[in-house]
Amino acid sequence: MKTFLLCCVTLLGGAGSAFAAGHGGGEPAMALTGTAFGYASLALFVLAYLLVIFEEQTHLRKSKPVMMAAGFIWVLLAICFRVAGIPPEEAHHAIINNITEYAELLLFLLAAMTYINSMDERNVFQALRSWLVSRGFSLRIVFWITGFLAFVISPIADNLTTALLMGAVVMAVAPNNKKFVALACINIVVGANAGGAFSPFGDITTLMVWQKGQAAFGEFFFLFIPALINWLIPAIIMSLFVSKETPEALSENVSMKFGAKRIIFLFMMTIVTAVSFHNFLDLPPAAGMMLGLSYLGFFSYYIKVKEKRALEYDKPLGISTSGKDDPFDIFQKVARAEWDTLLFFYGVILCVGGLSQFGYLALVSHQMYDGLGATNANILVGILSAIVDNIPVMFAVLTMDPAMSLGQWLLVTLTAGVGGSLLSIGSAAGVALMGTARGTYTFGAHLKWTPIVALGYAASIYAHMFINNRLF
Repeated sequence: MKTFLLCCVTLLGGAGSAFAAGHGGGEPAMALTGTAFGYASLALFVLAYLLVIFEEQTHLRKSKPVMMAAGFIWVLLAICFRVAGIPPEEAHHAIINNITEYAELLLFLLAAMTYINSMDERNVFQALRSWLVSRGFSLRIVFWITGFLAFVISPIADNLTTALLMGAVVMAVAPNNKKFVALACINIVVGANAGGAFSPFGDITTLMVWQKGQAAFGEFFFLFIPALINWLIPAIIMSLFVSKETPEALSENVSMKFGAKRIIFLFMMTIVTAVSFHNFLDLPPAAGMMLGLSYLGFFSYYIKVKEKRALEYDKPLGISTSGKDDPFDIFQKVARAEWDTLLFFYGVILCVGGLSQFGYLALVSHQMYDGLGATNANILVGILSAIVDNIPVMFAVLTMDPAMSLGQWLLVTLTAGVGGSLLSIGSAAGVALMGTARGTYTFGAHLKWTPIVALGYAASIYAHMFINNRLF
């Protein structure tokens, strides 16, 4: 026991010396990266992220290990501050800044997810799927339609929802054609990730860059053509290997429920509100999204009243209603939000924020952006996002805050958004489709086409640097 206490005192003393040697009242000293507390924090994050990577095997939700790691990292950091004689308020202010960043992301995504869940409950996506599978298109046409719709829907809905919707169409059209399903799923993943890259509403990394103020809302549309190229080049090549046969059309008819079209309109108005808050009032977009959520709140009350009356008097509303289901309730849609994902973001932001206080991000920023140069570093970020989730990678870049031009910030937005398409595990869209088309769309099936996807990745980077050269 005495030996253990002696070790603790020695480690604490080492941490205190590191602070005393380099802390200047602002950012913690770079020397902290070599302390026992720094190493322990880094090890905690790596261990937590390994559990996230093996979520499918362990069945442990990804939010749990990163939340625990985040808590312990900040405990270690707070102890370091106290041992070094640094005012405790500094650790307090640092974690409050991270919590504030998370709160903005949480509220923004919570409003968006509630709208998506509401449209799902009103059969908006099911009606689109029903229309597609009943048309009798050839497999090659279905390949192009699902990829195109993944590209155009994901800027508004998130890429995960878009991928699941288009994946359901593919599985309904030709469930036994493994080659077609695998190619179509790859096409959907690439299309959904590319479409989300140029819209803050389509990809979390783009949203983070926008909320951080590194680019204005309209400036992300400079990435439209590069993102289109990122999807189009692999799609053209892969389509050559898709059969032109026409499967038997399915007789499926799903109607949207009462109020579905008006919810779509309110979602569009919510997007306008969020953009207006940021562009014209200098207020956080999350505040605009929450105002937009109130639009849905009042309209949900109207739907509930109408459906209650319809159920009481057994009078249909003219469009398919909830039938015997409970009347529409907005709080049920809030409850159905991806809370595991939202809490995962909390853990990631606080883990990365804590490591930043230890000086690790400053060290990485020096090695990457000063050593490799901004362009090479930003391309590397995209490749890393295919292996590691793009959320911590992008948050780390934003926390480093390297001095870059608008063109470079758009480049890292593009690469972080589309880099996940290189591997099936590189994005939420790919992971979701591996579950939907289990045994058909696999890691190995995607890996065979990674060189083709990489060709689109490289072409999109060159397109951005050529078309938007003036922004660099």
